[in-house]
Amino acid sequence: MDKLEAIRSFVEVAQSGSFTQAAEQLSLNRAKVTRHVQELEDWFNLRLLNRTTRSVSLTPPGHDVLLSCKRILNDVAGLENLAQYHHEELVGEIRIASPVGLAQGLLYDVLDTFSKKHPNIVFQLLLSDKNAQLVDERVDIALRYTDKPDENLIGRHLMHIESAICCSADYLKQHGTISQPDDLQDRNCLIHIDQDQWCFIQDKQPLLVPVNGSIRSNELGIIVRAAINHLGVAYLPCDMANRYLEDGRLVQVLKEVRLPVMSLWALYLSRSYQRPAIRAFIDFLADCLNDDIRAAG
Repeated sequence: MDKLEAIRSFVEVAQSGSFTQAAEQLSLNRAKVTRHVQELEDWFNLRLLNRTTRSVSLTPPGHDVLLSCKRILNDVAGLENLAQYHHEELVGEIRIASPVGLAQGLLYDVLDTFSKKHPNIVFQLLLSDKNAQLVDERVDIALRYTDKPDENLIGRHLMHIESAICCSADYLKQHGTISQPDDLQDRNCLIHIDQDQWCFIQDKQPLLVPVNGSIRSNELGIIVRAAINHLGVAYLPCDMANRYLEDGRLVQVLKEVRLPVMSLWALYLSRSYQRPAIRAFIDFLADCLNDDIRAAG
């Protein structure tokens, strides 16, 4: 029996409550994970898990063994970090879930720099504006715009990002100025598929303005293209909008009206036995993305 592999399998099953999810997280088949846990129970001569057709739960001895197993894996991770520190070379694969626009801008620049420094790291990018499921999709790091990180995940705050209401100068010429948020109800708004209202801050309170328009998308890149092509008004995070505000393809409207500021977070499953490459990349992200982004101009 490979005791370390068996310990990893037991910990994953205990944390996920599922042999199937643990197998996916470890890239093993379910039968092998089941055998690992059985071998560990035989070794300790203890029943560690209660199993039913619907659920898996820890026995009282299993709770105590889980704490010890986590400490073992943390110690192993520390030794791996120490070894890689002396080798000064990171290796392995990192799966990152990210919004599409963020990946095409800020994240791409970080990956480019990190990859040149650590050429033996392989990145797998899952790009979607829908939040990834870290366990089901075997995600190591999820980048999310949120003010309320999932309490079941470990989070590292990276930066604050302002938003801007944008359209092309030609759109304004054709449809008239936008001087207050309520004017948006008479404009063609380019909307993220989950939105029916845009939020502003007025007198320190949220002001929700109903919006509608001819294009809805779950991907902000489509909304940006539509705005550049004079089709309507967009509500964009400034990490995406600023390059177009700076080159004049978009102009900002309602500059004097406050918008909620978003927070960008790196989320991951656990600090425990985190692979050195993942830990190093999270630290690198935090170093690179530490300046808040405000609207250009």
